[in-house]
Amino acid sequence: METINIASLQLEPRSIVLDLGCGEGRHSHACAWHFPNIQTVGVDLSHKDLTCARGKGDDFFASIKQSPLLSYACGDGTQLPFQSQTFDAVICSEVLEHIPDYRAMLDEITRVLKPGGVFAASVPRAWPERVCWQLSAAYHQVEGGHVRIFNGNALAQHIEGLGFLQTQHYYAHALHSIYWWLRCAFWRQGEQALLCRTYHKLLVWDLMKKPALTRLLERLLNPLMGKSTVWHFVKSPAPTDH
Repeated sequence: METINIASLQLEPRSIVLDLGCGEGRHSHACAWHFPNIQTVGVDLSHKDLTCARGKGDDFFASIKQSPLLSYACGDGTQLPFQSQTFDAVICSEVLEHIPDYRAMLDEITRVLKPGGVFAASVPRAWPERVCWQLSAAYHQVEGGHVRIFNGNALAQHIEGLGFLQTQHYYAHALHSIYWWLRCAFWRQGEQALLCRTYHKLLVWDLMKKPALTRLLERLLNPLMGKSTVWHFVKSPAPTDH
């Protein structure tokens, strides 16, 4: 399930892409699938998630008989182990809201991205996220949880101030907003609460079958209640690294 529209990134062959905070690898795998001739590097702090990402990627690409240039590294996004201007694109999806010093991470992204490179970022949209925080304090107090709710306009302006031009802005996963409101409302019962379990089955069915009705419904609802807000930026050709 992609939050960022990977296919729209229009990556050139032999591009090098960083998926920062890759988790279990959904955007890393999507990059390798949409663009077989690029090199993708997934970075995360969690060894467990990286092991899962590698396993899922190996299984998927073996099933379609592809051998992508896909690698993983454990690292801190505020102190990346890469030389300046290494990457043609950086993806950072649903990560910045977890990072206490997110500005340091943005500075590192700016440093390692080539001039003219693409930066695709997403964070939880403010008003659906506020509903979650109101319904359950535990939702954002778990270890590694969300430490802030972003003002989307302010975040985009900060990124532009680092020397980026915004090229796209859209919302994603409206149907998932409902799931997380249910999870927060029934936090003590957990994901096995009847309504949560039933709605989750609907989301899995939607993901696997992609029926026209739910695809249309989500497209219509995304501008109103999309769970995630997404931007694409291009780094200024003039170096702006600090």
